[in-house]
Amino acid sequence: MNVEFVNPFLVSILNVLKTMARLEAHPGNPTIKKDEVAQGDVTGIIGMTSDQAKGTLAITFTEPVILEITKRMLGEELDKIDDTIMDMAGEITNMVTGGAKKILSEQGYNFDMAIPSIVAGKDHIIQHKSKSSIIIVPFNTEAGDFFIEICFEN
Repeated sequence: MNVEFVNPFLVSILNVLKTMARLEAHPGNPTIKKDEVAQGDVTGIIGMTSDQAKGTLAITFTEPVILEITKRMLGEELDKIDDTIMDMAGEITNMVTGGAKKILSEQGYNFDMAIPSIVAGKDHIIQHKSKSSIIIVPFNTEAGDFFIEICFEN
């Protein structure tokens, strides 16, 4: 996988959370993910294609983090993952991908985006469409952890 695809997503998630949810996130060290089991409770996953590459982005939120983001963005205090929370995970995935798409277009990559899919539940499976390695980056916030998975092939 081309590592220049990673940073636009990291920059975009930090920007989206800071501006939309007033939430600071701190990235950890990226690693290669070895399985398809999600590290969190709800995941937004979206496909992207261009003439040069194709792949997927997945953002997996632990329940405390997505509840806090929803509270900050919608002003609603929810206590469990429901349709509103799942919609929020999809919307954040869309915003992050849109921001990354803009950065990547400045680098000469013109991606088309699919509609995000949402998966929820303990130990749910995340299926990336690419056969490339999956890079996973953990993030820490005052509300807990979330994870970004990036998987692209040229």
